[in-house]
Amino acid sequence: MKTFITRTITALFFVAIMLGGILWNELSFFLLFFLINFFALREYVKLVRLMDGDYNEVSPWHSAGLLIAGCAVMMAVTDRHFGGSGVTLGEIGFVMAFIFILLLPLGEILMSKNFSLKTIGYSILGLIYVTAPLSMMVDLRLLPVSFSVVPGWHTTIGGSGSVLIPLLLIVFIWINDTMAYIVGSLIGRTPFAPSISPKKTIEGTVGGMILAVAAAGVFGYFWGADRWGLAWPHWVALAVIAAVFGTAGDLLESRLKRLAGVKDSGSIMPGHGGFLDRFDSLLVAAPFAWIYVSLFVR
Repeated sequence: MKTFITRTITALFFVAIMLGGILWNELSFFLLFFLINFFALREYVKLVRLMDGDYNEVSPWHSAGLLIAGCAVMMAVTDRHFGGSGVTLGEIGFVMAFIFILLLPLGEILMSKNFSLKTIGYSILGLIYVTAPLSMMVDLRLLPVSFSVVPGWHTTIGGSGSVLIPLLLIVFIWINDTMAYIVGSLIGRTPFAPSISPKKTIEGTVGGMILAVAAAGVFGYFWGADRWGLAWPHWVALAVIAAVFGTAGDLLESRLKRLAGVKDSGSIMPGHGGFLDRFDSLLVAAPFAWIYVSLFVR
């Protein structure tokens, strides 16, 4: 009972912080994902150290440089949105990212006890796995989006950008995860990936995907174009991306934890694990959503 209460309180607090950061304004959205990136990168470093002892030999410069480079990339994505007429946050981030990504290998060569290209590769992979997808979420929020309501008619929603698409992606991932859990609990019998995630079933996974796409189709068809300015096929496409690649992201992080020999990536959220545990689906779904939006929506 105590565990259930802890999980519930943590979940409510988590949802409140997420909604506040996402919906308040562009700056709050950026700050939210900036912090997620920082803590998720730290957890990634911890997992890699558990998977490969050689990564424990990297210099303090390497560890700090990776975090700074990740934060700088997040800042660089904001371009000229924050900073007024002077030097912008994006310009500062671009310079910092350029410097630290270049100096990271050099510092490792000079300061590490046992230099290895493998350790550099782990760090670059962390930027690709964690920072790049979260940067794409910020990009989806900040850059102008021209929504196709009907052929030949486009409208820009939300000033310089729109919170709608990143919000929909997060909501569809949540619906998919929730429905997969419910369906799997009720009728799940066949293991989906027993060596990676023993509790995940084919029935639950497929059921979650179908219900997430169905919910997106219904809401998009009746309210998508008229109320939100986004045609219903885009709702369905985003739901498919969230369901398919979100599930892949969940399995990927589960595999990393198994290789590291841990149950959770962190313990910053009591009863819910760490940041990677909460955003694993988003880390794989976000790049594909960004590609889709860039090609077919913007």
